[in-house]
Amino acid sequence: MKAIRDRHGALVAGLAAIREQYQLPMAFPEEVERAAVEATRRPLSDHVDRRDLPFVTLDPASSTDLDQAFVIEPAGGDLLLRYAIADVGWFVRSGDPIDAEAWARGETIYLPDGKVPLHPTALSEGAASLLPDVDRPAIIFAVRVSPDGSVLLDGAERAIVRSRVKLAYANVDRVELPADFAELSRRIVAAEVSRGGARVDPPQQEVEAVPAGGYAIGFRPMRGVERDNASLSLAANMAIATALLGARTGIFRTMPEPGKRARRRLRETALAFGLDWPSHLSLQDFERGLDPNDTRQAAMMLAIRRAGERAGYAPWQEGERPWHSAMAASYTHATAPLRRLTDRYTTQAALAVANGRPVPDDIAAAFARLPEVMDKADSKAAQVDSAVIELAEAVTMQDRIGETFEARVTDVDERGARAQLCTEPVVTRVAQDGLVPGDLLRLRLVEASPIQRRARFEPAAT
Repeated sequence: MKAIRDRHGALVAGLAAIREQYQLPMAFPEEVERAAVEATRRPLSDHVDRRDLPFVTLDPASSTDLDQAFVIEPAGGDLLLRYAIADVGWFVRSGDPIDAEAWARGETIYLPDGKVPLHPTALSEGAASLLPDVDRPAIIFAVRVSPDGSVLLDGAERAIVRSRVKLAYANVDRVELPADFAELSRRIVAAEVSRGGARVDPPQQEVEAVPAGGYAIGFRPMRGVERDNASLSLAANMAIATALLGARTGIFRTMPEPGKRARRRLRETALAFGLDWPSHLSLQDFERGLDPNDTRQAAMMLAIRRAGERAGYAPWQEGERPWHSAMAASYTHATAPLRRLTDRYTTQAALAVANGRPVPDDIAAAFARLPEVMDKADSKAAQVDSAVIELAEAVTMQDRIGETFEARVTDVDERGARAQLCTEPVVTRVAQDGLVPGDLLRLRLVEASPIQRRARFEPAAT
C-alpha cells in the first residue's frame, strides 16, 4: 500500500508510529548530504554524447526519482530497446559516505505519506534522476528483442542523455510513446506465456473517504501502458542476467514456486471472491487472466503476490542456475539503481561485461555480501508494508463495529484458521475449533483500533 489518498489525515498518527517503530530515518547524516552535493559536481569524463536520441520517461505523475528512460526503434525484424538507466555509480564510489549509508539502508522504503530514500535527494531527485530537459549521465543498455520475444544484450555504454518529456501513467496518450512500445511489450508477454511465466503486478491499494462517512480500501486504476512499461524493465533485466551468467558473475533475483499449501489457500481465496478458477487451469494461466481494475480480481492479485515464498537474491555460483518462478527465467535487478542498492552494482558489472572488460574487483566482491543486506532491507520494507495495511484496515473498519461479514476459511495452521472476507480485501484470524479450508463463516467485527493497527472479528451468533 504505497499510495493512500488520506485527505483528512486519518492515518497521520499511525504512520508516524510506524516510522518510529521501525526506526526509519527522517534525514541523512550531514556528511552524507555534503558528499552528495559534492558528487553532483563531478565532471562527466567517460560519457559519450547521446542527447540526439529522443528518450522519454514513463512513471507515476508524482515521481521525481526517475531511473529509466527509453527509445525503441526497429532493427530488421527485431526491435532495439535503448534503455537508459541512471548512472548512480558515477556519483557514488565504494567506501564514500553515500555508499556506506546506502549499504545501511539497502533500498528506498515507500509509505503513503512519503518515502525513506536510498540516496539523498540531491542525487535521487536531482543530478542522477533522468528528469526532462536537462543533461544527465546514464548507462544505455541496447536490448535486442526478436519477433518471438527472446532478448539479447547488444551493447552498453556510459552516455549523456536528455529526456524529451516526463510521461505519466495516468494521462499519457499512446501517440506520445515510441511507435513500437506496445509491440515490444506484446513480444515480451508472448515469450513469457510460452515459457510458463506469469508476472503479478497488482495495483496499489488506496484508502479513500466515502460520501456516507468513514473510509474504504480501494485500488488505484491501472492502465495498460503501466503493464507495458514493466515489460521494458523485464526485457532489460533478463538480457542483463543472461550476459552476467555467461560471464560467470553477478547477483540474481530468485523466487521459488508457491507450494502446494499456498496454491490450495489461493483456490479458497478465489472462491471467497466469487472468481471462477477451473480445476484444470494452472495458477499461472489463472493469474494471467486477472483484471487489475476489477476490485475482486485486484484483491486476488494481491493474495497471489503474498502467497509464495519470499523472493531473495543469490550471487553467481558454479553449477547453479538462479531461478525466478514468476518470470520462469533467470532474472536480475538492474533498472532501479536510485531505489535499490543491488542495481548499482549490477549495472556496473553489466557495463564491463558488455564491453569485454573484467568486472571491477570492488563490484565483484560486493556480490557475495549483497544478498544478506538486500534480504534485510526487503524484510524491513515488507514489515512496514504489512503495518501500513493493518493500519489502513483498522481505519476503514472503525465505523463498522458490530457489522457482520461473509468469509471463507482459506487455511488452518498452528495459529488457527485464516479467513478471507468475501467483500473486502481483508484477511483475518478466527479462534474457532474444527474449521477446515473451504468453510463458510459469518464474522462480526468486534474491534477496530488504528492505534494498535488491529481489526478483530469473532464468529457471529447464528
